[in-house]
This record gives sequence, C-alpha cells and structure tokens, in this order.
Amino acid sequence: QLQLVESGGGLVQAGGSLKLSCAVSGSGATSDYYAISWFRQAPGKGREGLACISSNDGTRNYGDSVKGRFTISRDHFTQSVNLQMDNLKPEDSASYYCAAKKTSYGARYYCNLFAGGMDYWGTGTPVTVSA
Repeated sequence: QLQLVESGGGLVQAGGSLKLSCAVSGSGATSDYYAISWFRQAPGKGREGLACISSNDGTRNYGDSVKGRFTISRDHFTQSVNLQMDNLKPEDSASYYCAAKKTSYGARYYCNLFAGGMDYWGTGTPVTVSA
C-alpha cells in the first residue's frame, strides 16, 4: 500500500514557474516497481494526464499540452517525484494529482498517462495561474 502526498501548489503569474513534489511512502515504496504519473483536473473537466516516469527512470512521457514546458524527475534519495512547470499559462490552473501504477521488473520501462490505469492517488494540490 502506497501513500502519495503532493505539495508545491500555489498562485503564480502567467509566464512563471512552480515545482510540484509527490512524496511516496508506504509498504513497497523502495522495494517494488512503480511508475509515477502526474494529472490535473480543472473544474467541470476530466482528469488530464500530464507526465509520467517509469520505475527505472528510463521512460518519460508528456501530454501534448505541456510538452516542452513541464519536466518530470525522480529523487530516489527523498522518494519523491517532481514536476517542474515553466512558462505557466492561465489554462494550467487546476488541481494537480500524482498517481502510482505498480509494475514489475519486466515492465520497468513502462509508464502511461491513462488515469483509469493507476493503482494509488494523492489528494491533490491546487495551482492557480493569473493572467
């Protein structure tokens, strides 16, 4: 059982940057294979996949709306997965969630941006980008 806790959200002006962090803990956090993904959800909209990183960090995928602006990375020392968000736009305003998908050694290069495929979720952190 994993626990995921997001942090780093807040208010920023358009063109600015924020760095979100997802702290991963619980049974298997350091011994099992997990791909981590970031999603967001704005009021009245569905959950959108933004970025993911495989359990061995060998694969990183990005959604089209954030490609070139957002960067996902993993800090194995602190057991966290970070999302660096640059050149933010008002349309990036949403609640941001991290999620984990349990994989295996054979799928250590696997990650995806499909919300329905995740096994664990954090509770989210809000991001507001003012014009």
